[in-house]
Amino acid sequence: MQIDDTDRALIALLQENARAPVATLARRMGLARTTVQARLDRLESAGAIAGYALRLGDAARPGLRATVLLSIEPRAGPAVLSRLRSLPGVRRVHTTSGRFDMIVTLEADSTAALDDTLDRIGEARGVRGSESLIHLATKIDRGA
Repeated sequence: MQIDDTDRALIALLQENARAPVATLARRMGLARTTVQARLDRLESAGAIAGYALRLGDAARPGLRATVLLSIEPRAGPAVLSRLRSLPGVRRVHTTSGRFDMIVTLEADSTAALDDTLDRIGEARGVRGSESLIHLATKIDRGA
């Protein structure tokens, strides 16, 4: 499927507010409501739009967020991923290229809970080393 500039503009509007009515999207884009609805249907069918999700505001998020950069032993990826999956504070895991093998995003309600999650990650078989970065303030958030 080819995504054009109009599709990108529609996706950008949905990233601002995924609950915006089709009529509002159409008005903002200067297109007919039926045109916008047809594009949404096509983007959903092709998998370009996988779903519409709730994005929590700061008031509803846990107080602490951190990024953990992990180095793992060769072929230990599945075991480490399984361990990470079992930890409720782990929100996202990405594999990477370069000096670190995985990037892990954590959320916690307290420093004690964050510390516990970091300890449990460090104890996982196959984890060679880690570096933790605590998020202080969000300056730009364009959503998922």
